[in-house]
Amino acid sequence: MLNLHVECVENAVLIECEGRIVQSDSAFALRDTVIAQDARTIVLDLSRVSAIEGGGLGMLIFLQRWAYDHDVRLKLFNPTKSVRDRLEVANSIPDLEFVGTDEMQAILTIHAHCDPRSPWTAR
Repeated sequence: MLNLHVECVENAVLIECEGRIVQSDSAFALRDTVIAQDARTIVLDLSRVSAIEGGGLGMLIFLQRWAYDHDVRLKLFNPTKSVRDRLEVANSIPDLEFVGTDEMQAILTIHAHCDPRSPWTAR
């Protein structure tokens, strides 16, 4: 099961992913959530994703292509070791853009000033 939490930050959207992306319903939920956003930058926080399998990997590649076609920057933040390992095995990393800690902190700092109750400010 995959839980998704969406936070808007200025002209970016942060999507916190928690759980596993191993079944098609999880991959489709991720797709539907991402493509529903109206932002120039979408960041997927993968720090709470415990596993990703073929359908999830394929969906990340699909979403990267969708983002390119729609002039959206799709970025991944802090994938767990198991997720990073699967991305490497699938040779998906060159196609995906990762957010560094400094860039993510800048996004969160902006958001902390907007909504101090947000779960993103506690990170």
